[in-house]
Amino acid sequence: MFRNSLKPCTDDVELCNKAELRRFRAASSVKEDAGFSPSGRILRPPLATLAALALLALASASPFSALAQKPAGANVTADLPAGPMQAKATTACLECHEARIILQQRLSKGAWTKEVDKMVKWGAVVDPADRDALIDYLSANFSPDKPAYEPQRTSEKNGRTSK
Repeated sequence: MFRNSLKPCTDDVELCNKAELRRFRAASSVKEDAGFSPSGRILRPPLATLAALALLALASASPFSALAQKPAGANVTADLPAGPMQAKATTACLECHEARIILQQRLSKGAWTKEVDKMVKWGAVVDPADRDALIDYLSANFSPDKPAYEPQRTSEKNGRTSK
């Protein structure tokens, strides 16, 4: 019986046509199925769905855009210690990080070497001639024997900074 259903419709053309008609009606009775129709056309989602997706995208993007913006007037090099490599550290490190990311680190020279090499692999621009001097700068200013970093705190009531 199963083999008979697999053989082509050559014996009873009318019966085959009815079966094909039933298959077509069953397939075309589907209203929407994940964007495709039985005829191969791509169905468009309803306008309400598009509007809801647009609102969702706007609502979820707003908090993240605030995080990506740097405060107006903030001097990103103010927190880095002065020295011959301050400018190099600024261009190499502060392209991606805020200064406080560096300020809170307390790493040995070996750990700073690994960190700088890792960041160079990830795209930090460090001239090979400046690599060792940058590592010396970071390990001298942000070593484990330095006191812990205490960030400035801002009072929400009056906007003043304190330590």
